[in-house]
Amino acid sequence: MARSRVVAAAAACATVAAGSVLIVSGTASAGTISGTLYRDPSTAVARWVESNSGDSRAAVIRDKIASQPATRWLSNFNVSAVGSEVAGYVGAANAAGQIPALTVYGITNRDCGGASSGGAPDLGQYQTWIGNIARNLGTRTVVINLEPDSIALLTCLNSSEIAARNQALRTATQTLKAANPNAKVYLDGGHSAWNSAGEQASRLVAAGVAGADGFYTNASNFQPTSAEAAYGRSIISSLNGQGVSGKRQVIDTSRNGGASGDWCGDDNTDRRIGQYPTVNTGDANIDGYLWIKPPGEADGCRYAAGSFQPDLAYSLASTAPNPPSSSPASSPSSPSSSPSTSPSSSPSPSAPFPTGACGATLQAVSTWNGGYQGEVKVQAGNGTPSGWTVSWTLPAGSSISQVWNGTLTTSGSAVSVRNVSWNGNLPADGSTTFGFIATGTAGTPALTCTSP
Repeated sequence: MARSRVVAAAAACATVAAGSVLIVSGTASAGTISGTLYRDPSTAVARWVESNSGDSRAAVIRDKIASQPATRWLSNFNVSAVGSEVAGYVGAANAAGQIPALTVYGITNRDCGGASSGGAPDLGQYQTWIGNIARNLGTRTVVINLEPDSIALLTCLNSSEIAARNQALRTATQTLKAANPNAKVYLDGGHSAWNSAGEQASRLVAAGVAGADGFYTNASNFQPTSAEAAYGRSIISSLNGQGVSGKRQVIDTSRNGGASGDWCGDDNTDRRIGQYPTVNTGDANIDGYLWIKPPGEADGCRYAAGSFQPDLAYSLASTAPNPPSSSPASSPSSPSSSPSTSPSSSPSPSAPFPTGACGATLQAVSTWNGGYQGEVKVQAGNGTPSGWTVSWTLPAGSSISQVWNGTLTTSGSAVSVRNVSWNGNLPADGSTTFGFIATGTAGTPALTCTSP
């Protein structure tokens, strides 16, 4: 979580998020983004809802939070793994014909030693990490909120460190935009109860906002949308006065439907989710109302930063209005979104019961010219597997480009996918799924499932 201190009283907390969500949005009527935001079905809140359907809070959390978009946070500094994480997430969104949104949170000395301290050991390694992210963004529209609090919170840095951070943000922006010209990159704009608009604009200029698409505000905070929009207009005016024009704002509305104030939301009951995520803002200055902070994930005060807490989610959602619509995650002509993956205790009755430790079945959930999206269901057989690997041989002319909710290994046409950390343990008669994007034509290969 990234903490934001304010001059007078309140501050913000930009929390580490393990997952992200996106679903309901329409075609933009004002900003520079149009389309539908991607809802990731494997977020912490989605997994909790699936595993706790009998909980009295589940329906509210499902309908008002799990159904909605929240950005995928890249917050674990792992140079070797971040590329595959981005590729899987962006690939699934692209296959669904929807817009992925990322919050990149790994800069050196992030949060000035607060609850979400960490990040890259040095700025050289940080740029390597950014490069691995950039190379896996694809070519379609992707929204990137770059480094929460990195510009608004500078109290722990001396002048040379501030200059180095500004250069790092400029370079990161250039790297991301060069890799995917359709990437929409936004820099940290703080929030309306923190730095003045003029001060924040000057800091944005120093950090290279001229090369970005704009700035985001209210990340993980509670300031009302009206205040943030006014603040954004003032920043844009100040930027124009400094020779930087054409920039737009993104506002985090994930928790600003109730009271503002206290910087940490872990122990407050006066919060509420704000406007549901959309790029249809009706405001020429605002590209999107996003849930940058996934509702229900902790700030690091009462609970561990980034952990999903159902009591927090329920408190945010219980008195909020219902979503404006429940649009399907994908259109009939688009590949469907990646499947839900939390282990389930209700296997499909049509699937044959595995004779070994586990079994697997494959179906092509969507096909298009030159490719297809596959879904593999892994089902427990005799006992309760504590890990699984599914292997098969690809049809001639087929290759896998993206995998989610599993780890891919290939050798020629031989493919194996093993479980990730959270979906390896299957209850008796339980199951889970993973998905992939492949080129070529879908076939009907024989799958083998093994367990250690």
